[in-house]
Amino acid sequence: MAFDEVQFPVAISLGAEGGPQFSTIVITTDSGDEQRIAQWSQARRRWNVAHALKTPAQRDELIAFFVARQGRARGFRFKDWADYQVATATATAVLTTTTFQLQKIYTSGAVTHTRTIAKPVSGTVRLWHPSTGVEITTGWSVATATGIVTFGSPPGYTPNATCDFDVPVRFDTDALAWRQDDPNVGAWESIPIVEVRV
Repeated sequence: MAFDEVQFPVAISLGAEGGPQFSTIVITTDSGDEQRIAQWSQARRRWNVAHALKTPAQRDELIAFFVARQGRARGFRFKDWADYQVATATATAVLTTTTFQLQKIYTSGAVTHTRTIAKPVSGTVRLWHPSTGVEITTGWSVATATGIVTFGSPPGYTPNATCDFDVPVRFDTDALAWRQDDPNVGAWESIPIVEVRV
């Protein structure tokens, strides 16, 4: 699957409508009882970026971005303005004694849901010692294409992390429809975007 480590223009993504989506089969019996089967353990997010009255410069930026991605063919990074931060220091997932995966934990009542963070934003990842709360500033690096933190030697603990992150996505259309309302402004009615698994 082709994926470009470039971010959809943030000035255009602001105002996108969408969020997490699950896939659930609901079977209703003749008596009205239900059985529900969750097909996905992780949400797949969807958005529609529909705006009016954009400038020619913004139009040109979007068209260039869309053409470079070849419609649905190539993935890219997208800022979900409603959910783009791990703001509270959160435990990472242990991969090996020196590698850890960034993640975000959602809690509601007794239910906890863990989301892998695969596209952290460069320069935003910070690590913290889980016991002392002291920031860890040296001896590690992070791959912004995977969200994997690597230590030069085993730290002997599982670090906590904060970061901003993007969502790996693709366009969910091969056609971009622009409407020119005026020589200086125009609009597009729908730009569907869907999360991809990486």
